[in-house]
Amino acid sequence: MKPSGETFLVNVEAENAFPWTGNSEVASPHGLANWIAETSGACGPFERLTFAYLTWLNVIVLVCHRSIAHPLRHLLIQSTIALGLALLANASTKSQSRLLHFARHWYPLPLYIFFFEELQGLVHAIFPAWFDSRLIIFDHSLFGVHPSVWLAQFANPALNDCMQSAYMTYFLYLVVLPIILYVKRDYISFWTVMLSTALAHYSVYVIAILFPVESPYFSLASLNTSRLNGGHATSLIELIEHFGRVHGAAFPSAHVAGSMVAILASWRYRRWLFWICLPFFISMSVATVYGRYHYAADVFAGLAVGTFGFLAGTKWMENRSAGPDRRRVQM
Repeated sequence: MKPSGETFLVNVEAENAFPWTGNSEVASPHGLANWIAETSGACGPFERLTFAYLTWLNVIVLVCHRSIAHPLRHLLIQSTIALGLALLANASTKSQSRLLHFARHWYPLPLYIFFFEELQGLVHAIFPAWFDSRLIIFDHSLFGVHPSVWLAQFANPALNDCMQSAYMTYFLYLVVLPIILYVKRDYISFWTVMLSTALAHYSVYVIAILFPVESPYFSLASLNTSRLNGGHATSLIELIEHFGRVHGAAFPSAHVAGSMVAILASWRYRRWLFWICLPFFISMSVATVYGRYHYAADVFAGLAVGTFGFLAGTKWMENRSAGPDRRRVQM
């Protein structure tokens, strides 16, 4: 990748790309202090936000370790992730390796998935009970029915497959616009989207621990007695859910929050993409309830959290771009 004025990448000799390997200065106190200072300067808003989230998780694990299975494993994994991000940030500022630069831009995507899966063991760290009853009451008060149960009357294999396909479009929202911005080397916009998406997702994960909700799939199982049978899309989502379903973390909907960021960012950066994605976004939001993954309340909360993430992320990047270090806007 050719460095430009939009990025903070620095041209250096290849042998200096990895200062923590085979460099005796790093082992000395002075060298370590310099490395820490360099790494701090190399970290952008995304890393700083992620470090804050990891710190919050570690505090939760330390304080509530009696309520968490394998707390030491959580601490080790989270600390390893933090160290890995620091090493990557430091290395990518000094290297012209395309692989390193690619990793620096795209590592956020697997992080979202990992942190979501990690909630499986953390949702009851603070509160041992589920709070679904409150959302069930909210939904029923608003609609007069349980939405996921009411929608079951329309279920048929073709519609089930359509809804499950719409549900999976969430993964496309995470990558389509970033790919377009990355290919165009619009790194400020790229990292605005990535940072906004992180703010939305991390907010969802924090709320999921503070307000554990298990979803209609579990809480309304006695009412949702009919199976949502379908074709290939249904089989695929069942396979994914078999290995990746998290019992909890339903409120707010991470699908809706992350996709809301993508929709708002598309409106700002690629208006034509917004109009293409809008009907799929609406379908996906309905599918989260139809598929019994979420309450309607989860969807509304996801819309709010996604909007917050986009507005806060955009403001953060605008302030950084306007500051004295505006050349270092790519993280």
